[in-house]
Amino acid sequence: MDDRTSVTQRAVERIKEMISSGEVGPGQRLPTERDLAARLDISRSSMREAIRSLTTLGVLEARHGAGVYVTALRPADLLETFSVLAEVSRGDTLLEVLQVRRMLEPAATALAAARATDADLVRIGALLDRIDGAPATAAETVTADLGFHQAIVASTGNATLAAVNQGLSSRTFNARVWAGHREAGFTDELREDHRRIHEALVARDPDAARAAATVHVMRVERWLAADLADRTEHPGA
Repeated sequence: MDDRTSVTQRAVERIKEMISSGEVGPGQRLPTERDLAARLDISRSSMREAIRSLTTLGVLEARHGAGVYVTALRPADLLETFSVLAEVSRGDTLLEVLQVRRMLEPAATALAAARATDADLVRIGALLDRIDGAPATAAETVTADLGFHQAIVASTGNATLAAVNQGLSSRTFNARVWAGHREAGFTDELREDHRRIHEALVARDPDAARAAATVHVMRVERWLAADLADRTEHPGA
């Protein structure tokens, strides 16, 4: 880390401290770039870089002609850059993403079984019907599948958990999973996993929900591991 990066990082940390301490809160205007630079005894260019960095992360927003403000600090906004993780990951890194999902999704599904409202269950059930619906194009199945899992996590009422879950989800990868299972003739197993998850939610049985979600993620994880091994053994196939 060069000196300029170190100075910029110090400015980033100081601004974050101002926010976490309540000195400046969500929706409030930050002191001017000049004032902040003078307070921290750093150059305005370094302060500008720090503000730009925090703007990219969704912590700050520049309002034309009005200054720089702290955002609403919503989890979905703060984790927006995280959302590319699953989309761009490949190979072993993608397998690691699935391993993280195996840690989080069963717990989230168990929590959903305890917290989901009747309206949540209706919404989740409608998405399940779309997954099972026929005829359905591959794109429709993928969209419904992503929506099904996102609706389950959203029903926990934990916005941070929902944002993390969305960051670990990938439309591209999901399409690949369904295509691979369709080619092998195993889509019925995926659909049955979803039905069991839904049944556990409707029964409001957290243990059953956890178990059903674990089976589902492990099925996808095993498929990916086998697919990666096959690609390694037969490159270009």
